[in-house]
Amino acid sequence: MRSASEHVVDISPFTVEIPQTALDDLRDRLLRTRWPDELPGAGWDYGVALPYLKELAEYWATGYDWRVHEARLNQIPQFTTTIDGQNVHFLHLRSPEPEAVPLIVTHGWPSTVNDFLGIFGPLTHPRSYGGDPSDAFHVVAPSVPGFPFSGPTRERGWGSERIARVWAELMRRLGYERYGAHGGDFGSFVSPELGRLAPEHVIGVHVNALVGASMAMSSEELELLSAEEREQARENQKWWYAHSGYATQMSTRPQTVAYALNDSPAGQLAWNLEWFVDHDPTRTWQTPVDRDAVLTNVSAFWLTSTAGSAARLYREMAAAGWGRPASSGVPTGVAKFRGDRAVRGLAELSHRVTHWSELNDGGHFASLQAPDLLVEDIRSFFRTLR
Repeated sequence: MRSASEHVVDISPFTVEIPQTALDDLRDRLLRTRWPDELPGAGWDYGVALPYLKELAEYWATGYDWRVHEARLNQIPQFTTTIDGQNVHFLHLRSPEPEAVPLIVTHGWPSTVNDFLGIFGPLTHPRSYGGDPSDAFHVVAPSVPGFPFSGPTRERGWGSERIARVWAELMRRLGYERYGAHGGDFGSFVSPELGRLAPEHVIGVHVNALVGASMAMSSEELELLSAEEREQARENQKWWYAHSGYATQMSTRPQTVAYALNDSPAGQLAWNLEWFVDHDPTRTWQTPVDRDAVLTNVSAFWLTSTAGSAARLYREMAAAGWGRPASSGVPTGVAKFRGDRAVRGLAELSHRVTHWSELNDGGHFASLQAPDLLVEDIRSFFRTLR
């Protein structure tokens, strides 16, 4: 295994340092928000509820402290490098355990690498968290091109395949020849793609929030499923139709919404809440995401002006056709947390599923909602692959 120092010329240390003027401007804009009206009794039926958003925006302006979360992020070693003409920001924490396995983890939308801060310690230092040191990982967490600290992108084509190629090169530069991959949401597209691209290097792929395995793409696919799975896939289709407005906009006309996202922090907060709150915080079908975690992600987008750039990811994926790629043959583990809609029969069309767990806690953002369960599932999956 090569050491990272062999590639030091290609990699630069990075620290998040947001100017105070930018934080003052954010607070001023939030306090001057021009609020829309809302239908009486509409609740969350028409989108993010006005009373909820007002309360959260007020907390963002007067209670939330970016500096606390900036300092927490800066506790993890961060770096930047240029790959395929694109700036790539990443966190990299090596384990003290000599037999630790490298693991590259990929976030989704509207997430950032902040989502993984709670699992870095248990993954890299298991003995300090009551775990088995033989489960240790060296963890690499890149920021997706276009997203905070890596963005913006400067040209077309930054879909999952191109990002996976960049991840493979990043791991090569870090000297990792044999490694695992984990991802959730959009990361559940990129991590398996990395396995397809570099099966000789990727020992296994672990995913949660496997959104690409929730709906059938044809009647022929439906016929391959059990009766129970067919019903689930049909219900997922109905659910997605009622909840996919944000994705339709970003998949077709991301630049149009970018103007609003980049000019109104309250507007950007509402846009991100479409997925983080998932339409109704009073429902208990998944564990709520801590409001500071939500605001740290939203703040990162706002303070780096990358909301519009991140939105283009959906356009790039749509241009590629989303699709149902063939399996790489790489062992794949799927963690289905509470509220997830993955269908195993559909997952097996594109993945060699060797591990499938269904967990009654957490939700779509498992690293924020149930970090202990996610860590244990990752450990369990990779134990047989080390």
